[in-house]
Amino acid sequence: MPHPRKPSKSLISIDPSGWNPHGMSDLQVRGNSPSKHPRFKKSFRRALVASLFWTASTVGTNGLIQIAHAQSGILSLSTNSPSKKSIATQQVFMNESNPFFAPSKLPLLAPDFDAIQTMHFLPAFESGMKQQLEEMNAIADQNDPPTFSNTLIPMERSGEILTRVSAVFFNLASAHTNPEIQKIEEEIAPKLAAHSDDIHLNKKLFARIEILWNSPEKDSWSEEQRRLLQETYEDFVRAGAKLSEDQQARVRAINEQLSSLETQFQNNLLAITKERAVLVDDVSKLEGMSESEINAAKQAAAAKGQAGKYLIAITNTTRQPVLTSLRNREMRRQVWLASANRAIGESGGLDNQPIVLELAKLRAERAKILGYPNHAAFTLENQMANDPKSAFDMLRNLVPGVVGKAMSEALMIEQAMKADGVSGPVEPWDWEYYAEKVRAREYEVDENSIKPYFELESVLKNGVFYTFGKLYGVEFRERKDLPVWHPTVRVFDVLGTDGKQIGLFYADYFQRDSKRGGAWMDSLVAQSRLLNRLPVVVNVMNIPEPAKGEPTLLSLDHVTTMFHELGHGVHGLFSSVEYPSLSGTSVPRDYVEFPSTFHEDWAIEPEVLTNYARHYQTGETIPKELLNKAIAANKFNKGYDTLEYLAAALLDLGWHSLNPNEIPKDAIAFENELLRRFGVDYAPVPPRYRTTYFAHAWSGGYSAGYYAYLWSEVLAADAFAFMKSQRGLTPENGKLFREKILSRGGTREVMQQYIDFRGSEPKVDALLIRRGLKQP
Repeated sequence: MPHPRKPSKSLISIDPSGWNPHGMSDLQVRGNSPSKHPRFKKSFRRALVASLFWTASTVGTNGLIQIAHAQSGILSLSTNSPSKKSIATQQVFMNESNPFFAPSKLPLLAPDFDAIQTMHFLPAFESGMKQQLEEMNAIADQNDPPTFSNTLIPMERSGEILTRVSAVFFNLASAHTNPEIQKIEEEIAPKLAAHSDDIHLNKKLFARIEILWNSPEKDSWSEEQRRLLQETYEDFVRAGAKLSEDQQARVRAINEQLSSLETQFQNNLLAITKERAVLVDDVSKLEGMSESEINAAKQAAAAKGQAGKYLIAITNTTRQPVLTSLRNREMRRQVWLASANRAIGESGGLDNQPIVLELAKLRAERAKILGYPNHAAFTLENQMANDPKSAFDMLRNLVPGVVGKAMSEALMIEQAMKADGVSGPVEPWDWEYYAEKVRAREYEVDENSIKPYFELESVLKNGVFYTFGKLYGVEFRERKDLPVWHPTVRVFDVLGTDGKQIGLFYADYFQRDSKRGGAWMDSLVAQSRLLNRLPVVVNVMNIPEPAKGEPTLLSLDHVTTMFHELGHGVHGLFSSVEYPSLSGTSVPRDYVEFPSTFHEDWAIEPEVLTNYARHYQTGETIPKELLNKAIAANKFNKGYDTLEYLAAALLDLGWHSLNPNEIPKDAIAFENELLRRFGVDYAPVPPRYRTTYFAHAWSGGYSAGYYAYLWSEVLAADAFAFMKSQRGLTPENGKLFREKILSRGGTREVMQQYIDFRGSEPKVDALLIRRGLKQP
C-alpha cells in the first residue's frame, strides 16, 4: 500500500513491494488523483482517489470476495448488498453517537473498531466534507493579507472528521471489504472527487496561495515551510487552478467520472477473483502440492459449499504461486489460463476492457486540458524521473540484456522438460514448475526444504523485529487491548531506546476473501508535530492461512515481503515533521519504494538469517550449506522476474503516453502490439500484469508510475551496498539512515535526502548485481 497527488502523497497506503519477483506483494492502492491536495492528510488523499485497491493492494486481489460474517468479530456488516435506498437510510445524524464525530479516546487516536459500524461511514463522509469546505472557505474569505500562519497552517489543520473516516474506511475497503462497503465506495468516490475540486478550484483560496508563492518573504522561511508552500502551490496548479471556468468545469466532470471508473475497476477485480477461482474435484490432480496446501484448498472449497473438492484461488499477478509445485501439466495450464485471461469477458464473465479504454481516454483528455501532451507527462512532472522519456529510456536500456537472460534461462527450462519427457516449446504454465526443478538441480535446494525454517512467528520476532531493533534501537511490544478489524490482526507498541512510545504498528498478514491481493502499508494516523500526533501504521499481506492446528511456514518471498513492508512502516513510524502533508511516505512515487526495498536485503544477511531461520519442530538453525544454496538459488531466474516486470511497466507507460486521439478500440490488440514494439513479447514470459487486471495502472495510484519500483531499487541497492561497506547492521548506520531518510518525509528534495545519506548520487552497478544481471 503506502499515494496519488504526488503519488506518494495522495494515498495513505503503499503497496510497496509491488514487483517482488514472485508476486508476493504489491502496492495496490488507491488511484492516481489528478487533483491532489497537500492539505489532505494521506488517508483523505487516498479517499480522493477514491477507490482503492493496493490496497489495493495492489489490487489484483487475492482471495474471493466474501461478506464479513458476524463471527469475524469486527463490524456489524450487512450480509446483503444494499440498494441506493438502503444506503440513504443509513445517513443518521452526525453526533456523539458516531465514532468519527470526535477524536478517538484510544491510545494515539487509534480507531475504535469495536464501535465503528458501516452505517457510520456515510454521515461521517458527508459531515467531514462539509466541515472542511467551510474551513477552506473561511481561509479564502479572510480580509487580512495572506501569511503562512493564516493560510497554510489552517489548511493543514482542516478536515479532521474527513481524515478520521477516510483512514478507517479505505483501510477496510482494501483489507476487509464486503458488498456494502463497496457500494458506499461507489457512492462516495465521485463526491470526494468533487470535494477535492471545490477546494483546488477555489479562486480566492488559490489567490492567497499565489501571493505567498510570489512573495520574497518566503526566502526567510524554514526549509519545511518553503516545501509546504511549494507542494501546495504545485498541487493547485496541477489541479487546474489557472484554467478558465469552462476548462475547470470539464476537469471537474472528468475527475468525477474517473473516480467512479477506478472504483468500478477495483471492485470488478475482487469479483473476478471469485469468478476465476479453479475448482478441482480430483485430489490426484494436485500432486506436488504439500499436504497443508491441499488441506487448505479443501477447506476453502468447503467454505464455498463444495465439500469434498479443492479450490485454488487466483492471486493478483499473472503468475500463480501454485504453479511452482503442480505436477499435472494440464492442471497448471488451467490455473494459468484462469489467471491470464481475467477480465476480458471470457465465457460471459466480467470484462474490464471498456473501463480501461474510458480511463485511458479521460486521463489523456484531462492532461491535454492541463497543458500536457499526455497523462504520463502530467504524472511524471513532479517525480524523480521528471518526464516519460527518462522512464522509457531506463526500461528500454534494460530490454536487450534482460530478454537475452530470459532466453538463456529458457534453455535450462527446456532441458528440464525434456528430462521429464515433455517435448515442445516452453509454455508460460511450464516455466515456474521447471524453474524449481532447475533450481533444485543446480543448487540442490527447493522451496519445500526451506519453508520449515521460516515459521511466521520466528521470522517476525527473531528476523524482522530483531533487524529493526539492531538498526534503530526500537522494540515492538505486542498488546491485546486495542480493537482490530479482524481477529487475526495484531497490534504492537513501538518503543524507542528511552522506553518512550514512537507509534503503533498493526500487522494483518493472512489471506482472506475480503482482502484485496498483494501487500501494502497504510496509515491510520499520520505523524505531525503541528497536530501533536504520533503515527499509527498498518502492514497488510496475503499469506495463506494454514489448516487448523498447523504452523504457518513461509516462502522466502513472503519473508522478504515482511521486511519490505515494515520498511514502509518505519518510513511512517520514524517520521519527524511539523506538517501532516509532508509526513512519512509523502514523497514521489519513484522514491517511496526506496526505503522499503532497501530493507529487503537484510532478510538474507547471514547474521539475521541465523537468528530467525530455525526449524519449527527441532529449533535447529538452518544449516549453513542449505542457507548458502538458498541465497545462491535466489539469484536464479532473474531474467524471467525482470522481464515480466519490464513488460508490465512498459504497458503502463505505453497506455498513458497516448493523446486523446490515439486511444485504441481494442485493448488486447493494443497490448499485443505495444509489447511487440518494445521487444518484450516473449511468449513464455507474459507481463506481470496484463491490461485488464493491472490494478497499479488503473485503480492503484501508479498510473504511468509502475516503473517506480525499478527506479527506487537503484537507490535501494546502492544504499545497501554503501551500508555494508560501513560495517552493516550497526546502530550507527541505522541512525544515519533514520535521520537522513526515514525521518524527513517530504520536507527536503528527495535526491538531496539521498546525497545527505550517501554522500553522492546512486550508481546502477549495485542494482545489476542485486538482480543477478552482473557479477559482483
